[in-house]
Amino acid sequence: MTSKFRKLTAECAELERRRVVAVWPEDEASRQALEQAMVCGVAHVIIVDNGSDWSLKMAERFPGLTEHILALDPTEASLAAVETVREGKADVIFKGLVNTDVLLHAVLDRQHGILEPGRVLTHITATDIPSYHKLLFFSDAAVIPYPNLEQMEAMVRYGTAICRRLGIDRPKVALIHFTEKISQKFPYTIDYVTLERRAAEGRYGQAQLAGPMDVKSACDLHSAQVKSIDSDVTGNADFLIFPALSAANTFYKTLSLFGGAQMAAIVVGAQAPIVVPSRADDKQTKFNSLALACRVGNLVGPTAERPSEANYFFNQVNNSVQTQSQNHENTRNQSGVDLNKMGRL
Repeated sequence: MTSKFRKLTAECAELERRRVVAVWPEDEASRQALEQAMVCGVAHVIIVDNGSDWSLKMAERFPGLTEHILALDPTEASLAAVETVREGKADVIFKGLVNTDVLLHAVLDRQHGILEPGRVLTHITATDIPSYHKLLFFSDAAVIPYPNLEQMEAMVRYGTAICRRLGIDRPKVALIHFTEKISQKFPYTIDYVTLERRAAEGRYGQAQLAGPMDVKSACDLHSAQVKSIDSDVTGNADFLIFPALSAANTFYKTLSLFGGAQMAAIVVGAQAPIVVPSRADDKQTKFNSLALACRVGNLVGPTAERPSEANYFFNQVNNSVQTQSQNHENTRNQSGVDLNKMGRL
């Protein structure tokens, strides 16, 4: 574990343990991550499976820190986990060996799900890159294929809220493009102008937005100076907004494979953060993601642990995000995501 994620874990241990509902944790990496979370004082784990020997062993090894819900299969386990959150009995959902679309169908169910009308579900990654001086956050590498203006605004709000939870009072947000030029050929660069204007008007609280700019300018001051990009964000970005899932996903995998970076990722926007690890993620990445979810907690709605901040955020998102039609028979959520084609890390 890197020093930045070690600090995050230590901060979690100082808080009350989060109640984590683990959906069908049948793979070894998920089980190891959950065990580490209990050892480190991060989580109280509610295991939802078919009565595995492992769940019985966890009850013996961690008395008082585990609960068990019996389910026949991953679909039933997903429904049970979501219901646990709805009833206020869990703070975080952790995906084990269950298909992402199965879990998100339960999350997005119109009658029994935990995504309120008008909200946007999005994926946010935190990464510790050896050559960068702090944790870097970015979105969206797994959920929204081509975010529109309203979805980007929600991403900004979620990302800056997470940064503030982690002690960054005035997050610096870079709006990513391959150049600093605004062009009608790339409509999202026009949206970037709107986001910057709204930030200047104070819509996002204490936050700095700048763009378009490339990743190198966002994270390396010299590169920005050479291109005459003058902004407090350049070389010191906290949070990157990518214009497409394909770009963010490629960034994620390139950092983890070639950059020696450690990763953590959560899906936010529902009544509880959701840890949706990649099939290829190792134990450490899954634990980092779980620690991030536990540290951040609930970002939206009246059950957030900081009521004034939560209510402000709740109202602002509801005012800024138009309710989109949702037809789960066609497997689409409020973000316009087709779950059958959803990006997989």
